[in-house]
Amino acid sequence: MRSIWNGSISFGLVTIPVKTYSATDRTSSVSFVRIHEKDGAQIQYRKICELDGEEVPNEEVGKGYQAPGDDAIVPITDEDLSRLPMPTAKTLSILSFVDPDQIDPLQMDKAYYLGPNGAAATKPYALLREALEDHRKVALGKVAMRGRESLAMLRAHNGAIVMHTLLWPDQLRPVTGVAPDEVELRENELTLAETLMDSLGELDPAELHDDYREAVEELVAAKLEGEPVAPAASGTSGAQVIDLTAALEKSVRAAPGGREAGTEAEPASVTPIRGRKAAKKGEAEQGAAKKSGAAGKKATAKKTAPATAKKAPAKKTAAAPKTAGGRAKGTSTAKKTAAAGTSKKTASKSTAKTSTAKKSTAKKTAARKTSKRSSA
Repeated sequence: MRSIWNGSISFGLVTIPVKTYSATDRTSSVSFVRIHEKDGAQIQYRKICELDGEEVPNEEVGKGYQAPGDDAIVPITDEDLSRLPMPTAKTLSILSFVDPDQIDPLQMDKAYYLGPNGAAATKPYALLREALEDHRKVALGKVAMRGRESLAMLRAHNGAIVMHTLLWPDQLRPVTGVAPDEVELRENELTLAETLMDSLGELDPAELHDDYREAVEELVAAKLEGEPVAPAASGTSGAQVIDLTAALEKSVRAAPGGREAGTEAEPASVTPIRGRKAAKKGEAEQGAAKKSGAAGKKATAKKTAPATAKKAPAKKTAAAPKTAGGRAKGTSTAKKTAAAGTSKKTASKSTAKTSTAKKSTAKKTAARKTSKRSSA
């Protein structure tokens, strides 16, 4: 990592030489160049003088100051700026140590890492870092970088000292006309809002990434390969909130680990929004299956009812024995029935044998008559 500014931190009578490194990378964000739509050539920006209309080379470009409300422009040279008294030109002078919540986040401008410059700066650097971390304070001072003086805040972060340049208080615009008038809020709405805040839980910074940049990169890659560009998924448009309480309740139930407000029960499992249609479809299919199963059972019962009714008297006769003299009448009745069935089978067999014998005798007689005729 290349340092962009070298200076020192003035901490009372202690001086800490430091190197400054940029803590942010803005080059990863999406940026476009302007082109001529007719031929696709990139458009160049040239510095043109307003008086003669000629292009001005970079070595002839200087600085000028135009006072607010005045058309006159006063030329300012680097030599003029070097003569100005600026004690913070190479030194960050710490003015005080304050609590972090005393710094308005609106004043945050740019962030830089500060590292010790040389072996002699290691110990005082570590001393200031540990003092900031243990005392839970931030240092507030002034520093001049790149030709201008700014407020600066120092804080300990991951074993290093981070410097945030701050905007001056008069650079913050007032909030007049932005905030709405007094609005009456019910206690239930405030409770639901706080419950929703608790339900969302913590956020893992590793899960944060620029979806728009990734989509642009995929679009460019598809155009380079000559592949068709996939249509983007249409986002849900924000509808007007009519019932704030109902919207909050639904948000609490849909949030990870969400539950009904005011209940002490454990968070119930919530069906993801994308799976609700599938769940409803599954419930409908289960209901249809139950209805078809019930109809099938009814049809089966209707078909089997007559047969059951016909067999019922026999079962009732056999299943309702009466005792007489210590012996069951049903047993003797069953024996008699079995004997009758056996005699019927025997009689039918003997009848069948008799008819078979008669048929064979008739065949033999017919054969004898036929032989006698042929011999005559």
